[in-house]
Amino acid sequence: MSDSTTQGWPELLRTNRDAVVGQWTRTVERTLAGRMTSAESSRDIGEIYAALLEGASQGARTDVRGGSYDGLRSLLSDLSRARARQGFTPTETAVNVFALKDAVLDVLEDGGDAAGYRAFADLSRIVDDLGLFMLETYAATRESVISEQAESLLELSTPVVKLWKGIVALPLVGTLDSARTQVVMEALLQALVDTGSEHAIIDITGVAAVDTQVAQHLLKTVQAARLLGAECIISGIRPQIAQTVVALGIEFGDIQTKASLADALLAALRSSGLDVVGYRGES
Repeated sequence: MSDSTTQGWPELLRTNRDAVVGQWTRTVERTLAGRMTSAESSRDIGEIYAALLEGASQGARTDVRGGSYDGLRSLLSDLSRARARQGFTPTETAVNVFALKDAVLDVLEDGGDAAGYRAFADLSRIVDDLGLFMLETYAATRESVISEQAESLLELSTPVVKLWKGIVALPLVGTLDSARTQVVMEALLQALVDTGSEHAIIDITGVAAVDTQVAQHLLKTVQAARLLGAECIISGIRPQIAQTVVALGIEFGDIQTKASLADALLAALRSSGLDVVGYRGES
């Protein structure tokens, strides 16, 4: 163990680079258990090691949130985002930083240098701060991934189907909240423009329950469609929903409502001026 360790943790790392990096890499590989190749782990650790010492060379040895460590934070941010999108756990992500402490401790135990342990104490605080920074970035990225997936599911769960010339249908399944209402409204309005339809059927057969908030969302969608010259019919009014609507005093005004999608389609066809004849003479 060199006396240079008495000058602080940067000298401790520089003096024992090979031993620290080697033990660091082995610790990371054990934790990741084959999820990363040795070459990938070595590359990541080498880049972190270099960026850490680069920040220290600019005079800042304790404030890793300062400008001297911009390059290191950028590197760790990219690494955290990549791990989050690859499905790694927070522990598997932060081990790239935290494993440095184990590696340095192993080196110090071999040397038995008290001054080295003091330098390690300073390094330990920095590593903890860097690890927390990685976890913060990881959490933010996971939230972003979840949000993107939720938006994709919303788009997939609001398909607009063309039933007939001038008639489109929007079957809804699940719950209808403010976020989904916006997606529903945009999808329906775009379909009305693209198809030139004058009639839209909003089918709520798959909606679990209708309360005052859901009713307001439906009314806003109908009003937006009317601004484009299209009339809407709400179908799928089951007996339970009808009772709830009456009990809550919800008013749909002049908006047509039908018990089933078939009834709504029949009404839309007749509103379009078509004569609809029932099967085998039934109207």
